[in-house]
Amino acid sequence: MSIWWSLHLRREAASVPLARRLLIGTMETAGVDPDISYDLSVALSEACANAVEHGGDTGRGPGSEAYRVTAYLDGEKCRIEVADAGPGFPGSSAGRSRPQIRPAHSDAEHGRGLCLIEELADHVHIGNKPGRGGAVVSFDKVLKWREDAPLMTV
Repeated sequence: MSIWWSLHLRREAASVPLARRLLIGTMETAGVDPDISYDLSVALSEACANAVEHGGDTGRGPGSEAYRVTAYLDGEKCRIEVADAGPGFPGSSAGRSRPQIRPAHSDAEHGRGLCLIEELADHVHIGNKPGRGGAVVSFDKVLKWREDAPLMTV
C-alpha cells in the first residue's frame, strides 16, 4: 500500500511542528517502527526549519512566503521532499553539483540541519529547483514495520 500527502505551508515557525506531527501520525497509523518514524521526523523538522529561515525572498512576491512538503510511504521506503522559493543554495544550480555541506562545530546553535538529515536518512539529495529558483531537500529511508502494522507490505 502507498500513502502520500503534500502540504503547502507558510514560512512560519509554527508550520514545522505541524508537518512533523502529520508525518509521525501517518507513520504510526501505517505501523512504521517508532525509531524510524523518529529519525524521519527529526530530519523533516530540520528541512522545514531551513525552508522557514532561508526559503524566501520578499522580492519574489507572495509565493516566496510558502514552502511545500511532500511525503511518500511506498512499499518499503519513505521519501520526503521539502521545496521552497528562496534563493537556493549558493554554488549550486540546476545541472551543477550539489552544494558543499560543512559540518558545524559541536557547540554551534545553527548550521547542523543538513548534516543531521544526512546522518538520519539513507539517501539525501540537496540542490536547487530548475527554472524559477528555490532549494529542494529530499531524503528517503528504508522502513521497518511493527509486527502489528496494519499497512505493512506483504
